[in-house]
Amino acid sequence: MIIDGLMLFTGTSNGASGGITASSYTDSPPTGTQVASNILDLGVTSGGPSSANGGGARDLGIGDNRALKLSAIVTTAFIGGTSLQLEFSGAPDNGSGSPGSYTVMWTGPAIAEANLVQGAQACNVDIPRVVWEQVLPRFLRMRFISVGTHSAGAIEAWVALDLDQQIIGTTGAQSGYPAGVTVAN
Repeated sequence: MIIDGLMLFTGTSNGASGGITASSYTDSPPTGTQVASNILDLGVTSGGPSSANGGGARDLGIGDNRALKLSAIVTTAFIGGTSLQLEFSGAPDNGSGSPGSYTVMWTGPAIAEANLVQGAQACNVDIPRVVWEQVLPRFLRMRFISVGTHSAGAIEAWVALDLDQQIIGTTGAQSGYPAGVTVAN
């Protein structure tokens, strides 16, 4: 899996354009509906075509066999709340370099608090196509919809080239082996 720091929705390492912040790479959504720390701007700059009114925005939608992926992994177990749900949306340029109205492009299932353990994958899907009559988005964001109040927990979310296919064992560790198995090198 390849992770580009400029494609992170969470954390402060990408400049944190808003939302909630926990650390360099993760967010900790405590309660309610909150926007992740970073809104990705796909506008072409530095001599490229103007991004105003959607011009120059890159289409990251479903491609042939190498579609980009949305990925989110719990880095610190969530406690104290009821569930967490992720939502991905896109917005065109409003004509002055800022996001216009967002359109929801994907909504994940509500994940019960007991399943929000370290290493759990909260999102692992292809970047969705634009929805019917949606303008090609220049801005992309991830929102966290929390039920209850989480007293702890952190999540990292990004756009990646490949899916994270590693199996998560019963202890939350990324492996496919039951406890006690030794693999000789």
